[in-house]
Amino acid sequence: MTDILFQPLKLGAIELPNRVLMAPLTRNRAHADGTPKDMAVTYYRQRASAGLIISEATQISPMGKGYKDTPGIYTDSHVEAWKPIVEAVHAAGGRIFCQLWHVGRISHVSLLPDNAQPVSSSAVRADTKTFTENGFEPVSEPVALDGDGIARTLDDFGHAAACAKKAGFDGVEVHSANGYLLDQFLQDGVNRREDEYGGSIENRLRLLGEVFDRVCDAYPADRVGVRFSPLGQANDMSDSDREATFSAAYRMVNERKIAYLHAVEEFYGQNSSEEEVALLKRLRGQFHGVYIGNGAYDGDKARDAIANSGADAITFGRPFIANPDLPERFRIDADLNEPDQDTFYGGDETGYTDYPFLDPQH
Repeated sequence: MTDILFQPLKLGAIELPNRVLMAPLTRNRAHADGTPKDMAVTYYRQRASAGLIISEATQISPMGKGYKDTPGIYTDSHVEAWKPIVEAVHAAGGRIFCQLWHVGRISHVSLLPDNAQPVSSSAVRADTKTFTENGFEPVSEPVALDGDGIARTLDDFGHAAACAKKAGFDGVEVHSANGYLLDQFLQDGVNRREDEYGGSIENRLRLLGEVFDRVCDAYPADRVGVRFSPLGQANDMSDSDREATFSAAYRMVNERKIAYLHAVEEFYGQNSSEEEVALLKRLRGQFHGVYIGNGAYDGDKARDAIANSGADAITFGRPFIANPDLPERFRIDADLNEPDQDTFYGGDETGYTDYPFLDPQH
């Protein structure tokens, strides 16, 4: 009997050979201008056996940046630097989507053009920190996006998607999770607006819907995914009725027939309550397409989720950092390398491209 992790999966316009997917993983190893470094070619190629690689979060504009040395996808130099990465993944038999990212208020003036204030749905500062040249610092006070700012942001999403296509990515994932800009519009703990982008759930979903419109000018819907974090209070997020808000969000993306919905079900080190697990299950019922789960999964938990809990595939983060050949290790039940957390964010090839394969030839 075929291991359920290695049954092929039709994901929108593409076919995946397995259901062990690589989660988007911020590694803070790009140049200061957002251009990926050459070593990223090796890093992504090493992990091409994933059913699908979702790239590290990649900012759509200079104002979308929230952490030092994260990559962008909005200039010609970005496109040219991503091309060999994508080509290397394809040459190794892999598939890769680009995760499109705007951090919104999770930023610091030192990271933004002309020391600009970050932007958000509302002028509500987050009680969290970000990673700057000085280490971890409290995020800066944001300003609310006005009509012109929203129009520019939509243009930026469309332009970034077009750049991703030029770079050769198989598709894109719209990052609407973990307390970043689109999540800041969606959840009413931050969104205090009184215009057409605030108040009702329909209004709070408006920006996300308009982002899909722009992104789908570059890619058909069956090459576009979305990421949500319906349980997470990451980056000081909250909502007065998570079930109502995210049920509406799941239904909206279901109607758009996108390639997949990618849900952060649990943050590392947290344990979901029975009530939260039940909520995830109810939300899952609102979306009828390919559902990708993400959390503290190992191989056996992933198999159980696919067999019994409505997941179609699982993304792995830390295990893929330390195990470039993670699918093969799951397939033969081999031991896993332990990740070195000290090298997760920033640095050189150490803890990036030097984790051993089972086969020392790689």
